[in-house]
Amino acid sequence: MKHVQLAIIGGGPAGLAAAAAARKAGVEDLLIIERDRELGGILNQCIHAGFGLHTFSRELTGPEYARRFADQVRELNIPYLLNTMVLDLSPDRVLTLTGRETGLVQLSADAVILAMGCRERPRGALNIPGCRPAGIYSAGTAQRLVNMEGLMPGRDVVILGSGDIGLIMARRMTLEGAKVHAVAEVMPYSGGLKRNIVQCLEDFGIPLYLSTTVVDIHGRERLEGVTLAQVDGNRRPIPGTERDIPCDTLLLSVGLLPENELSQQAGVRLDAVTGGPEVGDDLSTSVPGVFACGNVLHVHDLVDFVSQEAARAGENAARYLLEHRREGKTVRLTGQNGVRYTVPQYLDPAAMEETVTVRFRVGKPYRDADLAVYLDGRLLRRVHKRILSPGEMEQLTLRRADLPRGLKQITIQVEEGAQ
Repeated sequence: MKHVQLAIIGGGPAGLAAAAAARKAGVEDLLIIERDRELGGILNQCIHAGFGLHTFSRELTGPEYARRFADQVRELNIPYLLNTMVLDLSPDRVLTLTGRETGLVQLSADAVILAMGCRERPRGALNIPGCRPAGIYSAGTAQRLVNMEGLMPGRDVVILGSGDIGLIMARRMTLEGAKVHAVAEVMPYSGGLKRNIVQCLEDFGIPLYLSTTVVDIHGRERLEGVTLAQVDGNRRPIPGTERDIPCDTLLLSVGLLPENELSQQAGVRLDAVTGGPEVGDDLSTSVPGVFACGNVLHVHDLVDFVSQEAARAGENAARYLLEHRREGKTVRLTGQNGVRYTVPQYLDPAAMEETVTVRFRVGKPYRDADLAVYLDGRLLRRVHKRILSPGEMEQLTLRRADLPRGLKQITIQVEEGAQ
């Protein structure tokens, strides 16, 4: 059995940033394992601009952003395996790999960083009635077909779901000559960034129908159209609101799921809301020596934040390996009253850095509300926010100096009219 100090599962933006940070922190023996044919992950198919403003202070396309980190990995002489799948991860950090070059092998590691990213929610979870004709794609699949394979999924398009990938594909399909008839969103608000709603829909005159979903699919061999209907507060179709839209393509942008099958195999405790691992302030999971970062931990809105988080995971994995630091998780972080979750879920005040960034999302839109932080029920501070949106990740900074001895729980919540 081969052995490495640090194994990084995933060669996307999270894995690349984590590997570079770990090498700079002194880890010499590390390996990136990537199942695709090249480094960069999902960014390779995201040819639109909008990446890198926080990290590089300039606007880059997805491939340009990925290239900068991939070049850094190569400059640091960090080894990587491509076309290689991790089939299993045991609680004692033994990885079972298979690939064209390796065959079926096992690899043991002193530490592992989980950076597998996320996948799109499958259509089967939506229970849309109708046949299963050709012409129905996830938005990410359509993006890969158009941007990397040079293939057009169709010419008359309806998009279900207003996540960022769906919004971006509405613009992309339009630029390629297709007619995007509508974007339907079952919730009463969009799940994407405001800038994408403006730049991808409003600028192209594409209608966004909120509180609306697909209730029927027409066609047997090829999609011929869909039926949209408005929904009530329980997301049930309202009779009499149906309308048929002829189309040959339906793109599904109905959410992302952290890809945590390997995490579960290793015995990592998962958060019921995010679907990703529960982690401490050092991004360590419940399994000693296993760290998590990026979209496998929780779905981010900006890749810049993925890179920042992943760099911390790489640094902390290096500290674990080189200093044999023990993780302590003594203070629980929770979200309530509109805050759906927090990452991290635990803090170790005795060992944490001077400041820790806590990221989270709200459960619905708010205007002129406060984000309040409580320490065992005592108010620490309030931060006024003009707008809070489920499509945009929020963050607050906690200082170690503000956390009293004996603290048990930190709560972050939304408070309206508390100015």
